[in-house]
Parts: sequence; structure tokens; C-alpha cells
Amino acid sequence: MNKAIRHPAWCYRLLISLFLGTIAFAAAANAHESRPAYLEIDETAPGRYDVIWRTPVYAGMRLPIALKFSEAVSNVTEPAVRELPDSLVERRIIKVTDSIAGKRIDFVGLQATITDVLVRVRLLDGSESTTVVRPSKAWVEITGSRGLLAVASSYALLGVEHILFGVDHLLFVLALLILVKGWRKLVGTITAFTVAHSITLAAATLGFVHVPGKPVEATIALSIVFVACEIVHSRQGRSGLTEMWPWVIAFSFGLLHGLGFAGALREVGLPQNAIPLALLSFNVGVELGQLLFISIVMAVVAVTVYAAKRFSQSKVALHSAFAWCKSVSAYAIGAIAAFWLIERTLSFVT
Repeated sequence: MNKAIRHPAWCYRLLISLFLGTIAFAAAANAHESRPAYLEIDETAPGRYDVIWRTPVYAGMRLPIALKFSEAVSNVTEPAVRELPDSLVERRIIKVTDSIAGKRIDFVGLQATITDVLVRVRLLDGSESTTVVRPSKAWVEITGSRGLLAVASSYALLGVEHILFGVDHLLFVLALLILVKGWRKLVGTITAFTVAHSITLAAATLGFVHVPGKPVEATIALSIVFVACEIVHSRQGRSGLTEMWPWVIAFSFGLLHGLGFAGALREVGLPQNAIPLALLSFNVGVELGQLLFISIVMAVVAVTVYAAKRFSQSKVALHSAFAWCKSVSAYAIGAIAAFWLIERTLSFVT
């Protein structure tokens, strides 16, 4: 058998490098492309509707998605477009001969993206529906009220997608997993992070706290750099703040990350007839996505340990491989976060 394959360090290094490489690629390619587009249709008179259509802007370019109404729909006013730093907002008034219920709306170009569209419709009879349109089915048929279960499922899915595509939040959690030793401490640390970002998510979304989005995103990147440096210090034999008081650091930075979650939720808004349910469902979705990520990381570690032990029983080699992986992980996480910090800082100072 090949010696390089027998050595457990190579198993660790190969698998962890592939894992970190996947995260780095996703971070560079679409760290924030999970922001959904948003369509709001509000009936103001029989057969007459106000339409708000918002599409995200990435690197100065509008996401190439276009609305296509059915032939029964016509414009009363031509679309008026307003440019915002992170999106384009288009407003118009449309009319329908009878009712918009049962009419189909296509989102041309959505299939070529990884972005969802949140569609909210309010009718004069008081009914309200909220639907998430995905690239795999880039159209929606307008209906009346879909009930509380539909609202809960839509916002829970948005929460799951936001955390899984929010690579910055995942890197922070990954850094905590690497740094914190012992299951009891780890569970307490992750719980503190969860409680903290749940508090600020609710407070910011409901309007009790107002913090500009760009400085928040830059500071989130800084928090990841901080924890990555703590890992390096730990490898050098110096105990940092995170290693001594992991719950305090996780809770403090969790408050900050909650503001980032709230920014995503504010972009799509909350249904007025089910605000508590939508907020709770989004937060539950974030937690489910976070637990899924932690499970994947733990599975990668468990499989790697098992594979390494199959090839060698050397505890020294296993310890050496773990130490190497922690160091490489710290520098990889820190480098990605430092890039974000510079990019996000420049975005609000220029």
C-alpha cells in the first residue's frame, strides 16, 4: 500500500482542504446572492393594483430577472425605477378585467440564478398570500389567502436558505467549532450565539433597533477575523478571550450577526396578518440551517478520524494532523474574512 495513503495526516489534510476549498469558492462566488427578489401586489380598487418589484444588485449589476404578466393584465402607469445601493425598485399600477386571482406571473431569467422571489399579494377582501418562487419553477399563480401554514413554511425556507448561503455566518460558526474544546462548552457556546442573534433579529426586524446595513456587514467580517486570530493564538499556546469565555464572545458577536439576519428579512418584509409567525418561522429556519451545517462538519471530522484510524493507529500522527488542519483552517477563514472586511469597508466609505 502506498505510504502517503497509509499516513493518516494525508487523510485529514486532503478532506479538510477540500472542505475549506468548497467554502472559499462559495464565498468568492455568491456569498450574498441568497438575497431574494421581492414582488408586492396590493389591490387598491376593484381590478386595480399597485405593484412593487425589487431585484437585488450585485457588483453594480442588476439581477437579470424580468416580470411577465398574463395578457389579461395591462399597465395603468409605466414602470418607474428607483436605484438603491443594493437593489432596484420598480413601481407601477396595473389593471385586470376581473381579478388577479388565478392569473399567472412569470419571472423570466430566474432559472439562471440561485435567487428566490418572495411574492406577497393583498386583496380588497382582506385575504393575503405569501409565496416563495424558486428557480426550478419560475412562475406563480396568484391565489387568495394560503393560510398560516403556508406563511410558516415560506419563511422557514427563507431562513434555511439565508444561513446556508450566508457563508460569513457559517465561517464564524466553523471557527467556534474549531476553537472551543469539549462538548459541554461547545453546546453552551452555540446556544449563546443562537439566543443572541435571535434577540437582535427580532428587535431590528420589528423596528426597535436601527443600524445601517453596510457597517454591520463589515463588522461581521471583523468578528470572523477576530475568532480566526484566536485560533492561531491558541495554536501558539496563548489562551485568548474566546477560549477562556466562549459563551460571552459568542453571545456578543451573536448580537451583531442577528442584525445581519434582520437585514435580509427586512428586504422581504413581514406579512401584516402574521408578523410573529413569520418572524418565528424565519428564525427557526436559520437554526435548522445552522444545525445542518454543524452536523455536516461533525460528519466530515468523524469520517476523517475513522479513515485515518483504519490506516494507522499512531496517536502522534493523528494529533499532528489535527494540529495542521486547525492551523490551515484558521488562516483560510481569516484570509476570506479579511477580504470581506476590506471589500465591505470600501463599499461604505467610497
